[in-house]
Amino acid sequence: MNSKALPRQINNVEVGVYECEIHLKFRLVEEKSLFSDRDQLLQVLLEAIVDGSDDFIETLQAAVKAHEISELKASPQMRRQLMRLRNSTENIQ
Repeated sequence: MNSKALPRQINNVEVGVYECEIHLKFRLVEEKSLFSDRDQLLQVLLEAIVDGSDDFIETLQAAVKAHEISELKASPQMRRQLMRLRNSTENIQ
């Protein structure tokens, strides 16, 4: 066993603000009551897509677009998060 410590690898991670658009079309077997609450429906649909196809969901079409945008177009909350991420990576180095 080698007693020398391994050199710490520093990942230079760059972060940015991205605008993303997702178009999904699928068939789903689900309770009818779910469709009355739009937020809950969106949550269930996203979880179903992330978990992968099963016998209750059938993906018909999927398209994803993403592109980086100017930080100035982001909300103040997102810009604060961006600064926090950048500061946290600087502290690691």
